[in-house]
Amino acid sequence: MTRAIAVTVGDGRWSALPGARTACRRTAAAALTLAQDCPPRIELSVLLTDDATVRGLNRRWRSIDAPTNVLAFPAAPGPAPPAGAPKALGDVTLAYETVAREAEAQGKSLDAHLAHLVIHGVLHLLGHDHDRAAEARAMESLEARAMGSLGYGDPYRRLAAP
Repeated sequence: MTRAIAVTVGDGRWSALPGARTACRRTAAAALTLAQDCPPRIELSVLLTDDATVRGLNRRWRSIDAPTNVLAFPAAPGPAPPAGAPKALGDVTLAYETVAREAEAQGKSLDAHLAHLVIHGVLHLLGHDHDRAAEARAMESLEARAMGSLGYGDPYRRLAAP
């Protein structure tokens, strides 16, 4: 399997997490490995940015005038890539302030929360969703398995703890 995972840091506060680029590549690869519907050769990008940038994207593309933790933008449909060329999956964008605030509020480390959200975003690029209960359970199961493969706990079990 060939994976090209580009990571861009667009906000210096992500330096609070040393190795953020490597962590994003590693967690995206974990999600791709577990997803049965992943093409063998892919490329995707991850942007580590700020709330203002994500708010603008959210407003433009989802008509929601607020930042969010992660946005996933699947690549536009088009003709199949030439034989041997990677398939473009799309882009995952994360907002530092929201991710850091949620990690603290949920009692998680910043790296664990980032890992979970990158996995979540990559699964969205692969067509997974959580609009219906059965879809949500399947997606959450994949997320928990990917997190476990990286040495993290189940992000949903922790949220449910008293």
